[in-house]
Amino acid sequence: MSSLVSDQGVDVASEAPEPARDLMQEATRRRLTARQADTVGRLTAAAVDELREHSYDGLTVRNVAARAGVAPATAYTYFSSKDHLVAEVYWRRVQSLPAGTPDRSRTPAERVAATLSELALIVADEPELAAATTVALLSPEPDVKVLRDRIGATWHDRIVTALGDDARADTVTVLDLAVSGALLQTGMGHLSYADLPDLLADVATTVLEAPK
Repeated sequence: MSSLVSDQGVDVASEAPEPARDLMQEATRRRLTARQADTVGRLTAAAVDELREHSYDGLTVRNVAARAGVAPATAYTYFSSKDHLVAEVYWRRVQSLPAGTPDRSRTPAERVAATLSELALIVADEPELAAATTVALLSPEPDVKVLRDRIGATWHDRIVTALGDDARADTVTVLDLAVSGALLQTGMGHLSYADLPDLLADVATTVLEAPK
């Protein structure tokens, strides 16, 4: 999942979505009308319900479409595969995070630790979605790559915001890799979500407060 930082390199701020756009009304492939956005919203909600019942292995676009009351052919006009669908669900969770506003009364390490934990815990209470996301975001599919780059760009920008004046390129690179690596390790079962806040706080402290 380290490729989440960006498939073109770590400095992905230039690829970040334009703030004025409502990305809930933009699918990977095209801009959506309000009616189409509603259909996509139903499909992503149904995907979460399907994952809770059947996990990633049992997930199919056809079954998601049936649960959402959408024709399978229509579902496939928006999502090329179940990996694309799961990636969209996760992207929407990332987009739903409140805008980051640095608390200047806290140290840079404290601000970054809070931001990393927030990013890492997006799906902490949904183990089936978390496991599916780990698999889906590693897919080489072009549609997934678009979402992977958007997610990486958003993570990058939130870390830069948390750092403020301390946002050196090498520091941001390490922190980008820390959060993506932690999520990969958690998805593989090597870490628990309960461990992540303290682990990422230790990473932030080590990176930002180590002697230069």
